[in-house]
Amino acid sequence: MACICSERAERYNFAAGPAMLPTEVRLQLADWLTQAPACGVPLLEQPFTGAGFRQLMDETEGLLRTLLAIPPDYEVLFAQGGASAQFGLLPLNLLAAGQSAAYLVTGHWSRKAFIEACRHAPARLAASGEATGYTAMPPSRDWQVPADAGYCHVTSNETGSGLQMQAFPELAVPLVADMTSDLLTRPIPVERFGMIYASTQKNLGVPGLCLLIVRRDLLHAPRAGLPSAFSYQVLAEQHSRFNTPPTLALYCTNRMLHWIAGRGGVTAMAQRCRERSRQLYDCIDASGLYRCAIRHEDRSTVNVCFELTDDSLLAPFLQQAERSGLHNLQGHSALGGVRASLYNAMPVEGVARLVSFMRAFEKRNA
Repeated sequence: MACICSERAERYNFAAGPAMLPTEVRLQLADWLTQAPACGVPLLEQPFTGAGFRQLMDETEGLLRTLLAIPPDYEVLFAQGGASAQFGLLPLNLLAAGQSAAYLVTGHWSRKAFIEACRHAPARLAASGEATGYTAMPPSRDWQVPADAGYCHVTSNETGSGLQMQAFPELAVPLVADMTSDLLTRPIPVERFGMIYASTQKNLGVPGLCLLIVRRDLLHAPRAGLPSAFSYQVLAEQHSRFNTPPTLALYCTNRMLHWIAGRGGVTAMAQRCRERSRQLYDCIDASGLYRCAIRHEDRSTVNVCFELTDDSLLAPFLQQAERSGLHNLQGHSALGGVRASLYNAMPVEGVARLVSFMRAFEKRNA
């Protein structure tokens, strides 16, 4: 472990996910895998119905509720799989017979959510950012949400393009948000949402776990054909233990929540996000080589996406960045360019190193 930690101190992982973990969380994971408590059996090997694991789940839920100020009329559920699985499960769980859903399409991931929802239930566009090339958020005053819609779905942060919602409107229908990439990076008004969901491999640990925060009045018995393991109501009734939860991912999320709480909570995370992204955007905007197409007021604080004005320099930029200890800066496979993901675990020093590299690279290739 000493070798790995030494490398982590000098190298920075800007991957969109799985994202980097704080060194102390990685060390705690290693201990958890090998050390046994007084009972003699590591928690990873204990029954998920036993007191030890139930205590872990209760503590994890309590930390999440405190950090996000989740109202008492919301359930916190721990679901297996990623957020993409929820694209199809949302309409199957939240819509009553004959109901439709509205979708705000602002980029790659919200478009995927909309397409998948259309496979399972009637869905329509509330608004689309296609006219601007998905470089700006459609203003909420232009959204067209039917009054009888079961919910309106948004993606709070588009990791592929670096477009982020900075405010969330109060709607007449339940607002549902995929917050996979920016949950716990800023305070949010949970009471404005019918449901929030987020995979944990960005700001909350490793893949395999998806957090669901659901208002209780939206839960109902599973419709015919929906397996019980995928029913939000069943998960709530069984305290997320209908079947074996992803134990390692849950423990990692627990450690990440402790880590966030110990560093000032969500408000402090938001301040760090703003500081990191500001440094990088300032570098981009002052440059003649780098360009960010996203409208300033809609720019993401967690996924900074940009292009090089000379396409021929992209490959050497990425190669030289890797050799400089700046890893996984390539853009989304469907969109290209450069993407620096600045999740909670990314230290300010990592961004400073990236900015220094970018300025030196531009100077060499002026």
